[in-house]
Amino acid sequence: MGPHPAVAAIRLAVRRVLHDVLTEHTAQHTVPELSTTAQTASTAPATPTGQAAPTVPSAPPGARDASRTPLVLVACSGGADSMALASALAFEARKLPVRAGGITVDHGLQDGSGLRAAEVAVRLTAMGLEPVEAVTVTVGRDGGPEAAARDARYAALDEAAERLGAAAVLLGHTRDDQAETVLLGLARGSGIRSLSGMAAVSGAEGRYRRPFLQLDRQTARKACMVQSLPVWDDPMNADPAYTRSRLRHEGLPALEKSLGKGVVEALARTAQLCRDDADALDTWAADVEPSVRDETGHLVCARLYALPPAVRRRVLRRAAIAEGAPAGSLFARHIEELDRLITSWRGQGAINLPGRVEARRQGGRLVIRQG
Repeated sequence: MGPHPAVAAIRLAVRRVLHDVLTEHTAQHTVPELSTTAQTASTAPATPTGQAAPTVPSAPPGARDASRTPLVLVACSGGADSMALASALAFEARKLPVRAGGITVDHGLQDGSGLRAAEVAVRLTAMGLEPVEAVTVTVGRDGGPEAAARDARYAALDEAAERLGAAAVLLGHTRDDQAETVLLGLARGSGIRSLSGMAAVSGAEGRYRRPFLQLDRQTARKACMVQSLPVWDDPMNADPAYTRSRLRHEGLPALEKSLGKGVVEALARTAQLCRDDADALDTWAADVEPSVRDETGHLVCARLYALPPAVRRRVLRRAAIAEGAPAGSLFARHIEELDRLITSWRGQGAINLPGRVEARRQGGRLVIRQG
């Protein structure tokens, strides 16, 4: 008799991601033997008969690294989604050439948070994960409490992944989280990049992987229940002071009541469709950017004006980021102001962008630089 359907579903999702990580790790650390053998033969001393002496090919430069199994970490808060993910990683890693570890982040926002983080670390260790770390962070105030906590958490995960040499970090975001992200983007009046939600693979060199984006939250919770995994429900997830919490407990249920079941699945599909479109437009913008610059590298306003608006705004965003504007602080309103320098030119002055970057129109050119 096989595992419970919920357990089977989470294990399959993790197995697929681990196979992807292994394939990428092998490709990065394997050097074709043919070129090494050929080089060895060409430099081998000749025998008296004029033929190259038989030699044993030296090991490719990456052979030692390729023999090491990649480390995959799971980011675990102790909630149902991440506990289900940790259990699936521990189970699947035993059958593959993968080392599995865990990281739990203590945000220090609640009494006893340090003790809970230590308890999560103990549970991860009991699953057989190694290494396991509990990392404490200081949450700032920029962007509001939710954004500040997220920034601190990802900074800690990045640092741990770099220090431990992890090939990937698994995150427990589900299809429900994806639907909430799309709705939050809609409420902000964001473009299709924001509406595309969370990517299955993101971060530097594809560090972050989200195996559960096609699974609902209930599947993860059911998997924990049938495996008798202890779960901690963060009270902040039910606190109406937070926008996502209100959306989760009030907004989405109201939509399902009005529109019927299937809203979450539809929003997740919308995210994927928007992501496909956004990726295509980003590629178009990257390809066309050199053609709208002059010989000095400045953007030519007349050439920009001729572009479709969606492509033009992406070129402007890329240019601002290249000059030092932080991508996370560059919002739609900034790009709209830049775009007006092209489409609604009335002699307006310079525009100040995040990162002390300044943009102004001069002699038919758009000059973007740090001021």
